[in-house]
Amino acid sequence: MPEQDKHKNEWPLWEIFIRSKAGLDHKHVGSLHAADAQMAIENARDVYTRRMEGVSIWVIESKNIHASDPDESSSLYDPANDKIYRHPTFYNLPDELKHM
Repeated sequence: MPEQDKHKNEWPLWEIFIRSKAGLDHKHVGSLHAADAQMAIENARDVYTRRMEGVSIWVIESKNIHASDPDESSSLYDPANDKIYRHPTFYNLPDELKHM
């Protein structure tokens, strides 16, 4: 089977995020292939919440996630160093404020 035809029959990859009972935020727990979002949620429930530890599941098709390139992190974060007002040393704090 030609390589391009092989990819047409594959299910898309989904990224799975679970919010635990004790947690306030969703955490990435892994990835899986599924035909659609509903199947991804059901499969994620079966694979990643076996002990009923989750209260919410998010699934995002991997192709819809865009990320910065770790190799370019210095150019991405360096401009923030030029903005001294973002550093706490820029502000004068009242003497009454002991812990900041």
